[in-house]
Amino acid sequence: MQNHILNTSITYLKGVGPARADLLKEELEIHTFGDLITFYPFRYTDRSKITPISMVHPNMPDVQVMGKITHVETSGVGRATRLHATITDDSGSLELIWFQGIKWIKDTIRPGRELVVYGKPNYFKGGVNIAHPEVESAEEFRKQKKQRFLGVYHSTEKLKNKGLHSKGIAKLQANLQNQIKGKIEENLSEAIINYFQFVSRERALFAIHFPEDEKAVQAAKARLKFEEFFFLQLQMQQAKYIRNLNIKGHNFEKVGKFFNEFFHRFLPFELTGAQKRVMREIRKDAGSGKQMNRLLQGDVGSGKTLVALMSMLLAIDNGYQAAIMAPTEILAEQHFKTISKMTDGLGLNILLLTGSTKSSQRREIH
Repeated sequence: MQNHILNTSITYLKGVGPARADLLKEELEIHTFGDLITFYPFRYTDRSKITPISMVHPNMPDVQVMGKITHVETSGVGRATRLHATITDDSGSLELIWFQGIKWIKDTIRPGRELVVYGKPNYFKGGVNIAHPEVESAEEFRKQKKQRFLGVYHSTEKLKNKGLHSKGIAKLQANLQNQIKGKIEENLSEAIINYFQFVSRERALFAIHFPEDEKAVQAAKARLKFEEFFFLQLQMQQAKYIRNLNIKGHNFEKVGKFFNEFFHRFLPFELTGAQKRVMREIRKDAGSGKQMNRLLQGDVGSGKTLVALMSMLLAIDNGYQAAIMAPTEILAEQHFKTISKMTDGLGLNILLLTGSTKSSQRREIH
């Protein structure tokens, strides 16, 4: 369920425009505001912590440091151009390096600027560096009082080259929330929300991207996961209702010769209580005149094939043919041998049809 605002083309989001919109559609299948708001982070990072540079080592997954740029240098030409910078704090220095997007970052990386950089430390030529870190001014970092948890989003090389790395996507999410705030309609009843103590739909959609803490992440996930399964279940129930209303099933009212004779003379063992209960349910469904959709579940050797065979005998007693389908030829052959043996003397015509069956035999069986 979506309200009108979420159907708006992603082109009309601040910070997107036609070129970025085409890339978002092509790379991430994000066409609308609704597609973007449901493009959730795949994990979260703690961006409140600043690590002293002397403590940085390559085994760290991600690290965030603050310091001054003390050296900037460009090397190579053409596609081999590299931008090198050194960031220094009271404890030591760290090399930063860029292979792409150099013209976009060059103005930010100036000697004397105090920056906060975030990325994955690597070991290269006897030292530690960070390639293509996320960068922002230390002043901005202090002013914003950054949230503890920040979402990390999947991206692609094409998107990153246009500034739509994880941080760029997060910025779009922030712009989107500013545009649609107060316009997200509720799609669950008040009774359901109160019973499960869910947060509102808008709060869940906003908090999943910019949570105040881990508790807010869990509350948002609980609401959104419930919503997804709830509407999936409703769709299934609606489809079942329409099918029962419009599609007439075959009515197997008769329990006749084949079923009764097999039950009284051919059963290799007495049915268990569970098998008897399942057969009663199947007979009730088969005699209702509606399509039956039933999942028969049980361990290996619990007698599922026997129940299937008895269900087929119901169809045969009512003047129909019956088929049992198997996912492999080996299993089909096993069923053929098992059922042929169990019904030997009952007077049934049992045939095996597989992908390997010859054309002449196939025509005869058909």
